[in-house]
Amino acid sequence: MKQAMEPDSRTRCGWIDQSRLSDADFVLYRDYHDTEWGRPLHGSPELFERVSLEAFQSGLSWLIILRKRDNFRAAFDGFDVERVARYGDRDVERLMSESGIVRNRAKIEATIANARVVADMTDAGEDLGELLWSFAPADRATRSRPESLADVAAVSPESTAMAKELKKRGFRFVGPTTAYALMQATGMVDDHVADCWVPRVEATGAGGSANQKAPSEQL
Repeated sequence: MKQAMEPDSRTRCGWIDQSRLSDADFVLYRDYHDTEWGRPLHGSPELFERVSLEAFQSGLSWLIILRKRDNFRAAFDGFDVERVARYGDRDVERLMSESGIVRNRAKIEATIANARVVADMTDAGEDLGELLWSFAPADRATRSRPESLADVAAVSPESTAMAKELKKRGFRFVGPTTAYALMQATGMVDDHVADCWVPRVEATGAGGSANQKAPSEQL
């Protein structure tokens, strides 16, 4: 008989609720929350993957995307911008037959279109990471964390401006809400709640590493 997983005593953001998740889903969600979500990410290849997955998440649970993330990476050639930008109708049909991903034609076609925009930016000497991080709030380092999930925003003036700029450039499926989710996930904003154990991380310039401050209490 399978033994129940021991409760995890660390205090986390309220969307990590062990009592509502299977053991496998809790571990997947916990590890994402503890090691990825909210940590500054600057690399353009990695950010293209995040933009793509956030677009696929639109209207769905992020947990669904996490479960399928490895399948997405395999299906989309590791989200290599140059490769995805060259996808044609045959690739769209191939992806529509991939049972391990979200088979939404509009989102698949949007990912390909977005890759072409990023490829054009690269050819013009522009960097996706620099563009996205230009919308990070100026007070990111000093802004207080939200007290509870109720205090976490769904959109912000910065995410609205980001979505507007991306749409102007030809991006699809990146509205203000998706843009804000991207900002949360990649550390442009720190929306871990105030009593969450995950320590605050300082963002460096594009391409740099992140500096972690020592938490007052690390369990």
